[in-house]
Amino acid sequence: MAMDDYMDPEWPPGTVRLQTLLHNDVGGKETEIILQPRPTDNPNDPLNWPKYQKILNYFLASFYAMMVFTFVNATSPTWGPLADELGFSDDTLTNTYAIGCATLALGAPMLIPFALKYGSRPVYVFSSVAQFGISIWAAKTQTAGDWWAVNSIQCWLGALSEVLIQMTIADVFFVHQRGRMNNIYIWTANVGSNLAIVAAGFITVDQGWRWVWWWCAIFFGLQVIMFAFGFEETKFTGHKHETIEGRQGSIASIPDISRDGSSEKVDEKHGTSFPPRVESDEVRRRRSYDDEAARARKLSVIHVNESIPRKTYWQRMSLLTTTHGPWIQFLRHSWQPFLILGTIPGVTFVALVYAILTAYSTVMTTASSLYMIDPPYNFSASQIGLMSLAPFVGTTIGTIVAGPLSDYVALRLAKRNHGIYEPEMRFWVFLPFIPFQLAGSWWFAYSLAGGKSWVQVAFGYGMSNFGSAPIQAIALTYLIDAYGEIVGDSLTAVTFVRNLMSTIFVFAMPAWVDAVGVPNVFNTIGAIAATILSCAAIFLWKGKHFRVKTAKVYKHWAERQFEARPLG
Repeated sequence: MAMDDYMDPEWPPGTVRLQTLLHNDVGGKETEIILQPRPTDNPNDPLNWPKYQKILNYFLASFYAMMVFTFVNATSPTWGPLADELGFSDDTLTNTYAIGCATLALGAPMLIPFALKYGSRPVYVFSSVAQFGISIWAAKTQTAGDWWAVNSIQCWLGALSEVLIQMTIADVFFVHQRGRMNNIYIWTANVGSNLAIVAAGFITVDQGWRWVWWWCAIFFGLQVIMFAFGFEETKFTGHKHETIEGRQGSIASIPDISRDGSSEKVDEKHGTSFPPRVESDEVRRRRSYDDEAARARKLSVIHVNESIPRKTYWQRMSLLTTTHGPWIQFLRHSWQPFLILGTIPGVTFVALVYAILTAYSTVMTTASSLYMIDPPYNFSASQIGLMSLAPFVGTTIGTIVAGPLSDYVALRLAKRNHGIYEPEMRFWVFLPFIPFQLAGSWWFAYSLAGGKSWVQVAFGYGMSNFGSAPIQAIALTYLIDAYGEIVGDSLTAVTFVRNLMSTIFVFAMPAWVDAVGVPNVFNTIGAIAATILSCAAIFLWKGKHFRVKTAKVYKHWAERQFEARPLG
C-alpha cells in the first residue's frame, strides 16, 4: 500500500470498496461483492483454497482453541474433590487459577515471534504435543507445586490460541465472511469454557477428578495427530508482488462514460486515433453497462491461474514455512504490541472490550465454583458443571443471531454508502447487545448473593453471555478489518490486556467479596464495563477520524510486519 493510500482522508486503512452497484437489463439494480483482501491467481493462496479445505483448517484451529479453553476452565468442578484429597486451600485454588490467567497474558508476546518466523503450523503441532504432556502431569498431580506448574505452563502455551485463530481468519477468509467466522470462534471457545465444565463435573463424580485430565490427554493426543496430518500452513508470501485493486482504483476501474455519448478508439501499438463510431443511445447504454458489470464481476470472483501447479499433499504438510530475516526482526514482536496498544485508539478500545468481558466471565465462573458448593445451594461437582449450560445456551443464541446479522448489516450499510465499507459499521450490531450483558451480570450477582433459586442465577448467567459473545466477536472482526496489516501484534496486545485484567480480578476477588459483598463487586465491574462498552458510540461517530489521524502511525507499524496482506 503506497503512502498516499495511507494518508488519503477518504480512504484510510480499513476503508474499502466492498460492493459495486450494477444495472441490469430491465432497468433495475444489483450489487456485486468485491473480494477483500484481493486474492492472487495462485491456487496455493489460502484465499483461493477450495471450500472444504478452508472448513477443515478452520475446524482444526477452532478445535485447538476449544481444547485450550477446556483445559483452563475444566478445573472448576474439580476444586472440591481436589482440595479434599490433596489438602489445598481455597486461596491455593484461586491463586493457581490467577497464575494461569497471568501466564495467558505473557504467552502470546513470547511465542508469537516463532509463528511469524516459522509459520503457525509448527507452533500448533509442538504446542499440542506439549499440552498432551502437561495433561498427563495434571492427572498425576500430588503437590501444590505441581498444580502451580501445570496451570502456569499450560496457560502460557494456550495463549497462542487466541492470536493464531485470528491470524487464520485473516489469512483464509474475506472481509464479508469474517463476522460469521469470529462468531463461530467465540461459540467454539465457549464450548471449551462452559460445555466442557459440564462434562468435567460428571467425570469428577463418576470417575474421579484425575480422569478430567486423562480425558484431556486423550483429546490432546488426537489433536496432535489431526494437526500433524491435516492442518496446512496459512502463511502465504506470493501476494507481496500483486497489484491491489478495489480501493480508489475500483472506482476508476468502472469505465467512465462520456457525457456526449461518444468514444474514441486508440490503437495502442501505433498511437493512431480513429474517429468515434456513431451508436444509438440504447446500444451505448447497454455496452457501458456490460463493461461495468464485467469489470465489477472481475473483482467479485476468484480467478485461478491453472498453469500454476497445486502443491502436493506432502508439500502442504511441510512442517516449517520459514520467513528469512535476522531474529531481532521477529523478537521485536514481543514488545511491539505494547507500543501499538498505546498509539492506536482502535486497538486500545478492542483490548479493553475483550478484557472487561473476559474478566466478567472469569469472575462469574469463579464465584459459582466457590459459593454454590456452600448453603443454600450445596451443589456437587456435577451440579457446578451443569451451571455452565446456561452461559453456553446464551452464547449459542447470541452467535446464531449476531453472526449472520453482523455481515448482513455490514453489506447493507456498505451498499447505502455507495459500496464503501467502513469497519465501524459493525458497531450498529454491537450496541443492542450491551444491555443484555450488563443486566445479566447484575441479575447473576444479586441472585447469588441473595440465595435466590439456582434458576435465577443461571438465567442471569445465560443472559450475560447472550450479550457478551456477539460483542466480543464484533470487536475482533473490527480489529481485523480496520488494522489487518498489523493483526498479529494487535491481537497479542488484546490477549495481554484481556488476561491481565482477569488476573487482577481473580487475585482480588476473595478479599474483595469479603470486604464489600458479591453485589458490590459486580456493581464496580459493571460500571467499568458500561463505560468501556459505551465507547462504541464514539467509534461510530469518530472511528474513521481516528483511523485517518493514526494512518501515519499505522503505516509505521505495518512496515515492520512480515508479509501482511493489505486490504485493497
